[in-house]
Amino acid sequence: MGQTEKDVEAGLPLAPAPAGDADPGPPVSKEAAAVPEPPAVGPVPDGGLEAWLQVAGSTAVLACTWGLINTFGVYQSYYEADLLKSNSASEISWVGSAQGALLLLVGVIAGPLFDAGYFRHLLVVGLFLIVFGQFMTSLCTVYWQVLLAQGFCVGIGMGLTFLPSAAILSQYFAKRRALALGISSVGSPVAGIIFPIIFSRLQPQIGFGWATRVIAFILLAVSIPPVIFMRTRVPPSGKTRSIIDMTALRDGPYVVFVLGSLFSFLMLYVPFFYLALFGTSHGIATPDFAPYLVTLLNVGSILGRLVPNALADGWGCMNMQIICTLASAVLAFGWMGIHNLAGAVVFALLYGAFSGGVVSLMPTVIVGLSPDMGRVGARLGTSFLISGVAILVGTPIAGAILGDRTEARWLGTMGYAAAGLLLSALLTLVSRAILYRKHGHWKA
Repeated sequence: MGQTEKDVEAGLPLAPAPAGDADPGPPVSKEAAAVPEPPAVGPVPDGGLEAWLQVAGSTAVLACTWGLINTFGVYQSYYEADLLKSNSASEISWVGSAQGALLLLVGVIAGPLFDAGYFRHLLVVGLFLIVFGQFMTSLCTVYWQVLLAQGFCVGIGMGLTFLPSAAILSQYFAKRRALALGISSVGSPVAGIIFPIIFSRLQPQIGFGWATRVIAFILLAVSIPPVIFMRTRVPPSGKTRSIIDMTALRDGPYVVFVLGSLFSFLMLYVPFFYLALFGTSHGIATPDFAPYLVTLLNVGSILGRLVPNALADGWGCMNMQIICTLASAVLAFGWMGIHNLAGAVVFALLYGAFSGGVVSLMPTVIVGLSPDMGRVGARLGTSFLISGVAILVGTPIAGAILGDRTEARWLGTMGYAAAGLLLSALLTLVSRAILYRKHGHWKA
């Protein structure tokens, strides 16, 4: 029997709707069925001061996590030109990819800990590591130091905070969940706009160290509101779940969608890491203006976080994910035809918009594919584990393809990004088709 409106009003975990993203999946084992669900604590607010304070706190966390990752393009350009000029583009990109990978990989631990009730611990420790790692980056002079501080320390902090900051919104929002996640994810492109400008403006005047420390002080200030205001609403069940939700491995739509996400994150950040370098190496943008191409990617991403998520609650989260991923693939192919600054600016704005939708919609789809709210953390953690491996190797592979930056090498790098995104869109469509066969509706 389907869940009634009375059940929803009582605050019970949402049952998968017949036309929704969620798939009831195969029969749950006796062991899994024996695990009690988190107790009901009243109706899901779907608004109100406390709920929107969680969104504001999550926005701040996104600024400290994905916002820094979206900023790495300016560090990539600076490191290649100055601090780490003896290292290759592929080696340097390992720093940024380590950040992004750990943000997702650590989620496989953070997810079950969130389900077990350790949200505050994850938040405080994670934000501390981000700020501390950024301060330590300002003192680095050689590659291994940058990799440890900016790559590993900051990346682990991101991994401890990002998943819980997204998962907590599912406790406060049901009907408007995608919109809430979309609004919170705006913190990422806003930080991705501000931080590159700060670094590119201050670095020539006060040097690398102090320009990086200024960003660290901003991160410290931004970290305070989440620590003060963010609280879980649903108490933990009292039972410790396994790190991997084994029932998810038998859930066809979930497995295919996660496989599609792997290819998305393998390729998605190639333009974020290499567009500024593309601009300078092709004479399209001056060294002073090139960092602003990264800024424009993040400007476009603001709309990409808001509009698709606002539409997703009515049109279906997975449907919007397919549209955004396919559009990103088409734009990546279009990157091959850019020969002037105007084309680069338009590409940056559009690619930022659609790639932003890909990133912000993914957690919402996973939540919809989870059979109950007590498994959201574990399912997000599993998907983040797969996507984290992709981010870790994706941009270094692009850097290795780029090699000596000949035109043929650039075309190979662009084709690598475009083909992977196209494959991701096709796999997500397959996942959607499986759901259609089960439920007979395309709205998901």
